[in-house]
Parts: sequence; C-alpha cells; structure tokens
Amino acid sequence: MKAIIPVAGIGTRLRPHTHTAPKVLLPVAGKPIVGHILDELVSLGFDEVTFIVGYKGDMIREYVKSTYKFKANFVEQPEMLGLGHAISLAKDHHYNDDGVLIILGDTVFRADLKNVFERGETAIGVKKVDDARRFGIVELDNQGAVKRLIEKPDNPPTNLAIVGIYYMKSPKLLFDCLDELISEKKTTKGEFQLTDALQKYLDRGEPMRVFMVDGWYDCGKPETMLLTNRDLLDGKLSDSEGYGAVAQRYPGSVMIMPVAIDPSAKIENSIVGPYVSISAGTNLNSCIVSNTIIGENADVSTIILEDSIISDNAKVQGNLFKLNVGDSSEIVLE
Repeated sequence: MKAIIPVAGIGTRLRPHTHTAPKVLLPVAGKPIVGHILDELVSLGFDEVTFIVGYKGDMIREYVKSTYKFKANFVEQPEMLGLGHAISLAKDHHYNDDGVLIILGDTVFRADLKNVFERGETAIGVKKVDDARRFGIVELDNQGAVKRLIEKPDNPPTNLAIVGIYYMKSPKLLFDCLDELISEKKTTKGEFQLTDALQKYLDRGEPMRVFMVDGWYDCGKPETMLLTNRDLLDGKLSDSEGYGAVAQRYPGSVMIMPVAIDPSAKIENSIVGPYVSISAGTNLNSCIVSNTIIGENADVSTIILEDSIISDNAKVQGNLFKLNVGDSSEIVLE
C-alpha cells in the first residue's frame, strides 16, 4: 500500500519551537508527531510513502531513513502554493497506483483505515466540529455519498469537516484533476486547494464516501499540542510505560501517570506528571512538572513547570527558596 504525506509547512504558529525543527518532528507523547502517523501506517502494511518536503526537509529525511524500513520518496515543494499543489508533486511516484492514501503530516488520528481499504472506495475522513468555517467540509446526499465539497465556507451547510485523511481509488484521475486546477490557475483563498480538485474528481463521476475519524489530534499550536499530548497519553497511541517500570528507573522521584519518558533521560528529586513527555538525553533535577512536553538534551532544574513546551537543548533553571515562616503569615512568591 502507498501513501502521500505533505510535511512542507513552516509551522509559524509553533514558533519558537519551529525555528530549529520542522513542525512534524516536534515530540508528542513520546515520539515525533509524524512518528505516530508512520507507526500506524507500518502496522497496516504500507510499503511506500512519499513525503512532500520543504522547510527543514533534510531533518525529516534523516528521521524517516534512520527509523523506518519502507520505501521512502522525498519531493521538494519549492513554494507554499497550497495543499493541492503539494499533492500534485507526487504524480511521478503514484500516477499509476491502484489506490493511494493521503494524510496530513501534522495531525495524529484514530480511524478504522483497514475497513476503508477493504471497501476499496474513494473515501474522505470527516469529523463533526463546532465551527466548520475553519475547515473544508462535505455535503452528503440521501444515500450518504458525497455530493459537494467546499473549502472553508463562510456559511457551511454541514458540520462534517474534512480532517486530512483521504483514500483515493483512482490516483490517476486525482492527478489529472490537480493538473487541470493548476493549469486553470483556479485558487481558493490564494492557494491551490485539494478540496477543489476533489470536487472535480467527484464531478467526473467517481463515487466518493466518507468515514468517521474517531480521534483527531491537532498539533498546529502550542495549546493544541499539549492537548494532543494529554489525549494520547490517556489513550494507547503512545509509548507510555506502566508505573512500575518508570518508578523503578527513577527511585528518588515521584511519577504521576500517565507519562512518556525516554529511558536515557535522567531525573532526580522531582515530581513528574501527569501528562508529561520527556525526550532522550534530558536532565531534570529538583522540579515539579505537569502537562508539559520536554524535548531532547534539555537541562531543567529547580523549577515548577505546568502547561509548558521546552525544546531540544534548552536550559531552564529556576529558584529554590528557603523560608522561615511564622503562624498566620501570608507570602506570595512571583
């Protein structure tokens, strides 16, 4: 099975973390964002993945090549001209495939893809949302088939949002529709949208269904990254270990599950958790940390952290106070 994953985005909403790494390599629940996606594809038997790369693409190439054994293709997107343009760049690798999965590289998902493949129909992953104006949306007919797709409508007729997972039965037809869209210079909100190409695909008579995405975890902003980290640690889509294994490794500290801690991290005299992800090589000393993501080789000491993201190689140090406080006193430390 084959897949296309666009990972060229700059990730401006995640700065400063994306100044030194592409968004899809930021850690969530024990591994890079894109690692959660790729592990799922490997478990389903995918043997070829094409990555559309741009910003810091060499880092993505190095991670994929060093971690996975499937055939990996890397195609450069020189300009950010939209998702439709990005997917069109995979044409040389997938034009004649029997089917292809397209999945955005910055969201983690939970869906029954095996059932989608077994049905063998073109299908789009959707989820009901409160504000559909932020998404491409689908409108269904009485039989549950897709009759119309609209990119970020001002007045959405439905709340079924397209969440970035597409199975295309006919890649050839999709690439033809993308070529036509680009040759016509037809853009929506200044970009070549995949949604517009899918509407052309639908208009050519190719039936299209939807499938519900049970879990959809956005990693586009710091606050949503932390929510995703929390949700994944609560579920079973992570490398979170059992309490016994973690507590045995760090006998001088208190672990409040769930957490995901790389075995090479060094933790002393700290209270860690819940919902903490700590990457390889990090040193944590005399800290209280909850709902926080800490990257690789960070040095964090004498501080209380909550709702925080600390990137690779960062050094964070706070203050410890020695107090002698009498009865009925009130002290505020800021």
